Amino acid sequence: MSRDFEVFKKEFKKWQQRFGLNGWKVYFKHEPLDSAFAEIETNLDGMVATVILNSKLPDKDKPFKEVKRSAKHEAIHLLTTRLEYNGRARFSSSAEIYESAEELNNKLYDLIR
Repeated sequence: MSRDFEVFKKEFKKWQQRFGLNGWKVYFKHEPLDSAFAEIETNLDGMVATVILNSKLPDKDKPFKEVKRSAKHEAIHLLTTRLEYNGRARFSSSAEIYESAEELNNKLYDLIR
């Protein structure tokens, strides 16, 4: 395994813990991506996420590689998954949107001191 991938996983897990996202089962992949440093795929029903670090970064992007920043960025996506899911759902009720926003607000409240 590459050092970058190990750093990426460790950093993601750190933010997952800080954000209180311990109910998620997270898998990691190190594989080529078309146009991103990293990405996350989530299944809200199963509370499963797959976090992917690009293993074939184009030479032009290598000077901008920030593995820890990418891990934190993807963890933030996990934090906002429920809100995003409900916002995109065709038949989301205002109560579902409120609950998602309130959940995010409570997590952020604990983080921002």
